[in-house]
Amino acid sequence: MSTRIETLNPDTTTGKSKELFDAVQSKLGFIPNLIKVFGNSPATLQSYLSLGELTASGNFSNKFREQLALAIAEENKCNYCLSAHTAIGKMNGLSEEEAEENRQGKASKEKVKVGLQFAQSITKNRGNVTSEEIKAFKEAGYNDSDVLEIVLNVVANTLTNYVNHIAETEIDFPKVEAGKYTLNA
Repeated sequence: MSTRIETLNPDTTTGKSKELFDAVQSKLGFIPNLIKVFGNSPATLQSYLSLGELTASGNFSNKFREQLALAIAEENKCNYCLSAHTAIGKMNGLSEEEAEENRQGKASKEKVKVGLQFAQSITKNRGNVTSEEIKAFKEAGYNDSDVLEIVLNVVANTLTNYVNHIAETEIDFPKVEAGKYTLNA
């Protein structure tokens, strides 16, 4: 595959990367191209997988984590992650309409909307959020633990967004493009 960082072939990969590829294959039934790019650095791949496990063990549901991933990917203009998380979001109960709303920091539930907008502000402002934003986040029903878990989700998703930008990872999900919407959200 022609990317700026090699997309490894799982059939010829060896060592720790092969071991991690096999674990992903067992869990997902396939190995996404992003994982094949991450495989060039077993430490980075292991870190990514560990971040995924950590976010999954936190306060937020799978659905909300997918909503966050969409909002963060849109803010970072990562087409690979928008494509992947639109597909994964559907598996976690998101409709096409919700996915598009979430990308824009919108949601029908006020608490979700505030959480998405907080994650987008953290992303856009590199963590430099205002006291007012933190207050509004907490007034929506979140707590200090949730502030930190939003940051964890931003970090995990920004890692994939940036790797995809650098590698120009070939999208292996139904394509979604940043800034382009099919619905009026």
